Amino acid sequence: MKKIAVIGAGTMGAGIAQVAAEAGYRVGLMDVKDEYLEKGLTTIRRFVGRKLEKAKISQEEHDGIMARLAGTTRLAEALDGAELAVEAVLEKIDLKKQIFKEMDAICPGEVLLASNTSTLSITEIASAARHPERVAGTHFFSPVPVMRLVEVIKGARTGAAFITRAVDFCRAVGKEPIVVKDVPGFIVNRFLCLLYNEGAYQLMNQVGSKEDIDKGLKLGANHPMGIFELMDAVGVDVIYYALESMWEATQEERYRPCPLFKQMVAENRLGRKTGEGFYKY
Repeated sequence: MKKIAVIGAGTMGAGIAQVAAEAGYRVGLMDVKDEYLEKGLTTIRRFVGRKLEKAKISQEEHDGIMARLAGTTRLAEALDGAELAVEAVLEKIDLKKQIFKEMDAICPGEVLLASNTSTLSITEIASAARHPERVAGTHFFSPVPVMRLVEVIKGARTGAAFITRAVDFCRAVGKEPIVVKDVPGFIVNRFLCLLYNEGAYQLMNQVGSKEDIDKGLKLGANHPMGIFELMDAVGVDVIYYALESMWEATQEERYRPCPLFKQMVAENRLGRKTGEGFYKY
């Protein structure tokens, strides 16, 4: 595999593009607007630049990584010559299905199509494609350059050979893949969504301050980050959409999003990416 396409230049898409370029792949990074695309490329430049400043990579390696990245607002251009396409847009099932319908129409049948969804059904996403056997899930975790895990999800009709290719790609970019059944939230987010919701309810009900709740999890449960620190890093909107998806898929009351999330999204308090979430930055 020499080239991949990443659809969506947000936090997750930019991170996936970065680790792929660092691993030697040419990357076509696509988003619908130039401003979104440039924001994603700027994020990559900043992260790769820090590695250069800290002497973790040479100037030659830095320049090679950046040279392997090509941004575009045209889907066909990003997909041209790619052997793998990873979709990394918002957790909206209709949006994802539309993208997979378009990718399936453009890409030859042997191209692996993967979704970075954290909660949505791969089987349902694949239903939009004429070749559902080549649709899989590759759920990276944020921040992608740091987090080692990728959940590889097998839909009802995903072919074994495509799962093998997805696993091999994850290992090639330095990640540890686990193969997961296509259930809402897969493995990790079935746990994390409960933590997110409980944290928001505790804060809303004034059980403790955000600082003390975070300190409690870090010192009492040995978590490397507090739950509010984590949500600000991931994105409050991403958390909200993930919980909505889990609630709609399971109808389990424990996944019904805390009203605080909806309020914060309406106020654009999305975390680090907007300068304010549960904390100010």
